[in-house]
Amino acid sequence: MKILVTGGAGYVGSHATRFLEMAGHEIWVYDNLCLGHRSAVAAGRLVEGNLHDQSKLAAVLTEKRIEAVMHFAAFALVGESVSDPAKYYANNVGGSLALLEAMRASGVRKIVFSSTTATYGAPERVPIGEDEPQRPINPYGFTKLAVERALADYARAYGFAYAALRYFNAAGASPRGDLGEDHTPESHLIPLVLQVALAQRTHITVFGDDYPTRDGTCIRDYIHVDDLASAHAQALERLTPSQGLHLNLGTGEGHSVKEVIEACRRVTGRNIATEIGPRRPGDPPELVADSRKARSTLDWSPKYVELDAIVATAWRWHSGHPHGFGD
Repeated sequence: MKILVTGGAGYVGSHATRFLEMAGHEIWVYDNLCLGHRSAVAAGRLVEGNLHDQSKLAAVLTEKRIEAVMHFAAFALVGESVSDPAKYYANNVGGSLALLEAMRASGVRKIVFSSTTATYGAPERVPIGEDEPQRPINPYGFTKLAVERALADYARAYGFAYAALRYFNAAGASPRGDLGEDHTPESHLIPLVLQVALAQRTHITVFGDDYPTRDGTCIRDYIHVDDLASAHAQALERLTPSQGLHLNLGTGEGHSVKEVIEACRRVTGRNIATEIGPRRPGDPPELVADSRKARSTLDWSPKYVELDAIVATAWRWHSGHPHGFGD
């Protein structure tokens, strides 16, 4: 297929792009590079542009004869969404609506959307199934949920076929060691811990050690970025006009902050200093996926199920590229 990947120069988008290219699809990346990296995109495959430029999007969709869209482009820092919600609603919701309208004008009706576990807020049950009430507790989660609702309405009214894939914690890097995370500022736990191993930070702060969990620290479900990419490819094959898929993507296994730090120590063989800090507002104690629906619907299962294996791919990238794509 001919596929347009919005945000394809970013972390998850670039890994999905590579996966799709290896599967034989013709990929075009649409990215404004405000957070993405030019060198994460294959030569000649990047179209620079903003989501709000509806006419440019429509032209690209038409000129490249695009058949489906994978939509990753979004701002994704929870804290920033609280302090600057206008930025998030304008980009994540407004930009997504411009994309949907460009698709409608161009006759493109297939889309796989990068959603998030943040749409569930503080869940009542763990593991979290797709029937868990969606009650976001921050603007970031609300913006993703708003796009999910728009997709459902576009499916009913205009015949769109869509999948909304709700990630848990994306982690790891390409096993080749040439593609991985490079965020400024970095907000993901594993890269932050590995920066301590690389002596780029003096320590890692553990935000709260008094949660009602097995060791007092927050528990999260870490899903390897290549497993996310494969799920996107599988979802693309199962899109049905006027219908939508809503699927959780995770391993079903939770790991605490302390367990992640210990895994990083084992993989790197280096001492990693820690400090205990206060809880961060809005951090639920435990977020773990019930991904049985994704496994059965997509005939998909994560290949990376051991935390050390996920960390090892991240370490290969970060140790070989201590300054990210700047290296």
